[in-house]
Order: sequence, then structure tokens, then C-alpha cells
Amino acid sequence: MAWLVTGGAGYIGAHVVKAFTEAGISTVVVDDLSSGRRDHVTADIPFVHGSITNDEVLNGIFTTHAIDGVIHLAGYKYAGESVLHPLVTYENNVVGTARLLAAMAKSNVKKIVFSSSSSVYGTPDVDIVTESTMTNPQSPYGETKLIGEWLIHNQAIVEGLTHTSLRYANVVGSGTVDIMDTSPHNFFPRVFDALIEGRVPKVFGNDYPTQDGTCVRDYVHVSDVAAAHVRTAQSMMAGTTLEKVYNLGSGVGMSVGQILTTMSESTGIDFQPEVHGRRPGDPARIVLDGSLATRDLGWPESHSIEDMVSSAWLARQAQS
Repeated sequence: MAWLVTGGAGYIGAHVVKAFTEAGISTVVVDDLSSGRRDHVTADIPFVHGSITNDEVLNGIFTTHAIDGVIHLAGYKYAGESVLHPLVTYENNVVGTARLLAAMAKSNVKKIVFSSSSSVYGTPDVDIVTESTMTNPQSPYGETKLIGEWLIHNQAIVEGLTHTSLRYANVVGSGTVDIMDTSPHNFFPRVFDALIEGRVPKVFGNDYPTQDGTCVRDYVHVSDVAAAHVRTAQSMMAGTTLEKVYNLGSGVGMSVGQILTTMSESTGIDFQPEVHGRRPGDPARIVLDGSLATRDLGWPESHSIEDMVSSAWLARQAQS
């Protein structure tokens, strides 16, 4: 039996697949390679090139492979871009999830771990967000992640699914120099690309109601996020009762300005960022309380921000 990892050739997905392999759990990967890379998936892991919005692709996977559970990471993951492309966001994240659940039902697959997002909270009115904080998404991306949770919850009532959703914010760093975040929309790659090309990094908004005017986020290392997915799957296979939602966070926020200072120190490149206006859909502050995940999943938030920056920088340099 194997776990299907949707989006398993992407930055986060490839780290999840690597963590499953190291834990001795077999995987099958489906990815349309719109943002993932084929060489992120080693030759010994079954790989299907296709979209989860395609019923034929999904049914073929569940017919061909003995699937025990699903790690659902595939989706259109950019909050700012989702404001400009709402239909693309809903097609990938809502329609894709619905079709995945239908294929699971047809093949009697009962376990799913959903990669959700802190974007479901919007701009909270609390300093530290817990799982009981009111959801109020402020972008199509956040809306589709919340709808994905609803879809899974409602399907679970009918099909008896074992499920949970992992909500996290900014995933950064690299667990290996072979896999890095290459998204042109994400903070770390944009800054590193600018530094390598001799350009000045950009900051979107310095007038937020935060200590230095830049957005505050809860940054988590990609290897810690991958480990949380493995531990969730292991708990499901062991029959452990889980909560329906877990935050993956440190409870400590870092501003964009603070991250840029750490980047300057880690890279040895002195720079002053170029400030632009706010991006639509970006909340001022998101900091997550991960204590429930620590209690139930042994949430291993073990990397410092210096680890996150330095590991990402090493991976970027290795692939320059």
C-alpha cells in the first residue's frame, strides 16, 4: 500500500515525498508540473504527469496503484495572484479537490491529509491564531482552501473518511540542496534571485500596523512541514484520533524587514530594499499557535530563522 501525494513534484511536495521515503512509507506522485519539477521525484517512485482536475488521470491512479491514503498538496497557491486569477484558483483548488474526493470514494480510499493554509484566517484580530480563531479569508486563495476543508468534512460524513487539515503560512528553507522553492511569487526566491542578479529586492508595503511597517508572518522550515505530514499519516494508520484542523506554527512572528536583515547577514550582501505598494490579499500579521500539533503530532518546529535562510541560500547557490 502507498500514499498518493498530489503535487508531489513541487517544492513542498517533494520534501514530503522525501520524508515519507525516509520513514519507510511508499508513495505515488501525481503532478501537472505547472510549478513542480520532474527531477524532484526519484526514478523509483511511481509518477503520473497529470492534473487532479482530470477524472481519467485520477481514476487511472486509483485503479493502477493500491492507495492507502492521500496527502493533498496540489493547488494554485498564490494569495496575491489569486485576486487576479480567481477562476484559475477555484478550478484548481475547489474543482480539483472535489474530483479527488470522488475518485477516492470510487476506490474506497478513506484517509486524507489536506494541505490547507493560514490564509483561511484572513487578518485576525488576535496576536496568536489558534484553530478556534474565526476564519475570514480575504483572497480567493484563502476562500478555496477553506472550501476545500468544508468539502472534505462533508464528504467524511458520507464516506466515513479519516481526515485532518494542516494550516500553515510561509514555508521556507531547503532540506536538501537538490530541492528549492523556485516560485517567482514567493518571498525567499524573489529576494535571492534579485541578489544573485545584482538587483535590489522589493518589499510590498511598509505601512502595515506592525513594528516596522512590514508584514509579520510565521515562517516554518519545509522539512518540519514535511515531517508533520508524515506523522499525521502515521497517526492515521495507527488509528489515532486526531483533530480536524492543526496549525503548523511557532507562535513567534517575524517581519519582512527582520527577514531581510537576516538574509543580508547570511548572504554577506548588504542591501536596502526597494519599497512598493501593498499587494491585494496580503494580511498584516499571521502568527500561528502550533501547540495542538505539538501535542498530537509531535510538531517538530526545530529550525531557527537563520537555519531557514541559510539552507534556502545554499540550495539557491547550488542551482545557480
